[in-house]
Amino acid sequence: MKNTRKFRANSLVTSVLVVGMLVGGIALTVAQSDVSASGAPSSNQGVTFKTLVNLSAGDGIGGSFLELANGNLIGTGGGGAYGSGMIFEMTPTGTRTTLYSFCEVSGCPDGSGPSRLVLGADGNFYGITGGGGAYGYGTVYKFAGLTTLTTLHSFDNTDGNIGAGGYLTQAGGNFYGTTENGGNLTQCYENGCGSIFEIAPSGTPFTTLYDLCSQPACADGAINFDALVQGTDGNFYGATWGGGAGNGGTVFKMTPTGTLTTLYSFCAKVYPFCSDGDNPIGLVLGTDGNFYGTTVAGGGNYPMGTVFKITPTGTLTTIYNFCAQTGCTDGSNPRDGLTLGSDGNFYGTTYYGGTYNEGTVFRLTPAGVLTTLHSFDGKDGNFPLQPVLEAANGTIYGTTSAGGCNGSGTIFSLVVGLK
Repeated sequence: MKNTRKFRANSLVTSVLVVGMLVGGIALTVAQSDVSASGAPSSNQGVTFKTLVNLSAGDGIGGSFLELANGNLIGTGGGGAYGSGMIFEMTPTGTRTTLYSFCEVSGCPDGSGPSRLVLGADGNFYGITGGGGAYGYGTVYKFAGLTTLTTLHSFDNTDGNIGAGGYLTQAGGNFYGTTENGGNLTQCYENGCGSIFEIAPSGTPFTTLYDLCSQPACADGAINFDALVQGTDGNFYGATWGGGAGNGGTVFKMTPTGTLTTLYSFCAKVYPFCSDGDNPIGLVLGTDGNFYGTTVAGGGNYPMGTVFKITPTGTLTTIYNFCAQTGCTDGSNPRDGLTLGSDGNFYGTTYYGGTYNEGTVFRLTPAGVLTTLHSFDGKDGNFPLQPVLEAANGTIYGTTSAGGCNGSGTIFSLVVGLK
């Protein structure tokens, strides 16, 4: 399977809690002055950019936010007291407080390397770790009362191996999750190509619903880096990084009981240029009932990536090809999915491109009109890997994987006129 570089993914905004990805780490804040984004191509003059946190080496990237009732954010990330990750609370200005540090005990039975949290119907938070647990392949956990962590399930590789991917989606009181590897261990170099599972809030029952790459030549897809999205029909939809008829990844539909249907296989057009895109990451449900996502590579300006729309029945339309502007000032190679804004537009980041070729933040209408909101220059961060968050007050939050004062990434905010 080609193009197996590992990147994380994310999805959407909810009406009560707004979900996004965040860099984790120890409590360290360095406020900087506001910066206008007017120098970026096609940018709005009213955009205000602010660096909230300059991360230090070892802080790492990972985890996510949920917005708490007090306006603060709860999230997960690297660092912590034992260097294996933490759950933290952060104010809108960037001051962080550690709520829980993973791996206090040797072997990390409580897990290590946490990814994004989700809110359960019981008011508790639930999440996944990429390592640790009883077998070293990651865990599912509950975090109650902002204080108490309970391990609900330890993966043993045959039922999944979280690795760099793995996320939960809450639906019907239970959680549906994905793993990057594990499952069918005869595939993906005997690491397994990932699995999809269901777990109750108590931890039992735990049910493997589907092992990816169960069909010859991985026609059903392989490697899932993002959460599932529930459609208006009650089924779950997702994207795989690889596999499919063109080996460029897939979009699939899965029933709540685990019947999987491949809706689209990428790189089906003009291989190896993959004009329809290559390596999709993540889906978000649009207001029109269709799904929107990005591909890291491929597209009309190969290999710079795309944004696509796909119907629940599998009709795919490319709505934007990155690097459409001279010098790729509109960005290139998005490394994660989109966030649906309160204005009905989509917001996201690109890893490369922009005025300084260090990445961008953009807005895209459902019709495919792109506006660059900010171009990173290195001093304010570079190479964003995660999607952005829209908070309840309309402020957008995001992260970069490198750059900033310490060269280890940043957390930033953007005010773009959303409310």
